[in-house]
Amino acid sequence: MQPGRILVIEDAEAIRAAVGAGLSAAGHDVLTRADGGLLEQDLAQFRPDVVVLDVMLPGRDGFALLESVRARSAAGVVMLTARDGVEDRVRGLRAGSDDYVVKPFDLIELVARVDALLRRMGKLQSRIVIGDLEVDVDAGGARRAGHELTLTATEFKLLVYLAAQRDRVVTKTQILTAVWGYEDYDPNLVEVHVSALRRKLEEHGERVVHTVRGLGYTLRVPR
Repeated sequence: MQPGRILVIEDAEAIRAAVGAGLSAAGHDVLTRADGGLLEQDLAQFRPDVVVLDVMLPGRDGFALLESVRARSAAGVVMLTARDGVEDRVRGLRAGSDDYVVKPFDLIELVARVDALLRRMGKLQSRIVIGDLEVDVDAGGARRAGHELTLTATEFKLLVYLAAQRDRVVTKTQILTAVWGYEDYDPNLVEVHVSALRRKLEEHGERVVHTVRGLGYTLRVPR
């Protein structure tokens, strides 16, 4: 199972860019649109696993687009809205949306909700095994060479991200976006947490988290 294909339809440029970057940093294949004008084409050609759908859109609104998604696709739907009224949420859920996120929201929460939906749909792996390293995403635990790892919540999120991106080099900015939900933290924050995670991993085996000078980090095991 691979990371999912996510279609984001959001007319606010800043939100659209942030959501697209966050989902991309989490390893997903992302397509963003400012409105639903190409929805039917995107459903047929991009074939999204999940549609992140704003309610208030120019042209057809989110509820009309949700109806089209449900008529043409088995994609999961997460709806976004600036409204906090229960009526809109109930309307969306009754119309077939799988989840509902009220603006303003934390990007990391939205990414987590998309990932949870993908796992429920069987589209995203909940257990990652790389050599002697085992990461159970749903259970929130990890083992190395049979030893349970004692990780902080942030270290676990970091490990999940690196493991999902195995053998790929990821930048500090990508890690900041995926783990903390923002790009403007001090990059030293990444170094501190990578170092702490690396120490715990190396208590039970050789190095698997490697620094790629000038680029970022990668998780890989010896061949």
